[in-house]
Amino acid sequence: MKETVGFIGLGGMGLAMATNLLKAGFGLRVYNRTADKARPLLAKGARLARTPAEAVEPGGIVVTMVSDDQAVEGVTVAPNGFLDRLGDGVHLSMSTIAPRTARRLAALHRERGAGYVASPVFGKPEVAAEARLWVVTSGDTASRARVRPLQEAMSQAVFDFGDEPGAANAIKLAGNFLLGAAVEAMAEAFTLAQKHGVPRRQTYEFFTQNLFDCFVYREYGELVASKHYRPVGARPSLIRKDYGLILSAADEGLVPMPLARLIHERLTATVAKGREDADWAGFAREVSESAGL
Repeated sequence: MKETVGFIGLGGMGLAMATNLLKAGFGLRVYNRTADKARPLLAKGARLARTPAEAVEPGGIVVTMVSDDQAVEGVTVAPNGFLDRLGDGVHLSMSTIAPRTARRLAALHRERGAGYVASPVFGKPEVAAEARLWVVTSGDTASRARVRPLQEAMSQAVFDFGDEPGAANAIKLAGNFLLGAAVEAMAEAFTLAQKHGVPRRQTYEFFTQNLFDCFVYREYGELVASKHYRPVGARPSLIRKDYGLILSAADEGLVPMPLARLIHERLTATVAKGREDADWAGFAREVSESAGL
């Protein structure tokens, strides 16, 4: 048995990632705000913590995979948070949060002698379940080295962006922007062709067999072409949150991002219409509906 680590956040992604740590031989002490979600892990030998602090072993490693910046800060520094108990251990933060939040958390960890590694991921829950995530990472060198076996147990590849703690989160936001831009581009292109008599699927099949023969266009293009946004990889409200982070980071850096603002508006409309039962790529419907389709 490898060392026992803490794992906080057992949503669709977190549960799959924690399961892969168990498969890799790590012991787990798990915490989730809704304790019932831990049952599949408890059946496999994990132990349940009643608070975030209880999930941590002094000097150990704790993984967080929660919904947003506020949730990460809550389990870390709020009452019953784990930071004061972590000691010289390492926090592996795998949530999608703002680069400025990562920098602030890294500073708080340094003040207490702990390590902080930013490590957001790319991939849907089914990808996480197969340990095929793409992991990006940044933070101090020693802490990155210590958590590398955990990252490798949950992924197909780990990409290192150096010491700056906000770097990995900047890459995650840039990646989510590129994904949304691809969905918007396909939605507009497929709708244009459809309005001129070419079926959406025929357009999709042509482009994904030549100019745009890549994973993102094939996988998300299938959803856009069929207008069937299942299975739900991520809810529209969750990615709308991410686009809020993208726009905030753009404003901080004085980076004009008009396309990101458009996609944020598409997601806002999708959430306002109550379309939380479909994948976030369903914002493509806003394009076809605007064209009367």
